[in-house]
Amino acid sequence: MPLPLALLAAAVLLAVATLAGVLLRRRDGRRVAVHGDHVVDPADLMQPLGAHATLVQFSTEFCARCPQVRRMLGTVAAEREGVVHAEVDLTSRADLAARYKVLSTPTTLLVDAGGRIRSRFTGVPTRADVLSALDTTLPLEARS
Repeated sequence: MPLPLALLAAAVLLAVATLAGVLLRRRDGRRVAVHGDHVVDPADLMQPLGAHATLVQFSTEFCARCPQVRRMLGTVAAEREGVVHAEVDLTSRADLAARYKVLSTPTTLLVDAGGRIRSRFTGVPTRADVLSALDTTLPLEARS
């Protein structure tokens, strides 16, 4: 392969990889509303669901970003009555990754009191996005 053609191919490959990285990064931590009847089984969490909502965090032992998400979700749950934070370690429960379609960690599900998945966050969500999702899920008397 001639040198100019090889350099052009390398430049195109670099541009495509950079664009893919930028697009993936923009999606990281964003909230996606879940429609349908996808339900979380409390037995999978090994704890009961919250009276109003549950923040289910899927993580692994080697996830570098999971501890910061754990702290933030724990704080949000402590501030909201009827909201609990449950963490599932996929290292020991790999079967749940397929069941809940978790492709990367951290992944957070916002589950209502009936167990229905209302929102999904892949990556590190912002506190404001989690609070906003809770506000759309919680009954009026449970907000604040």
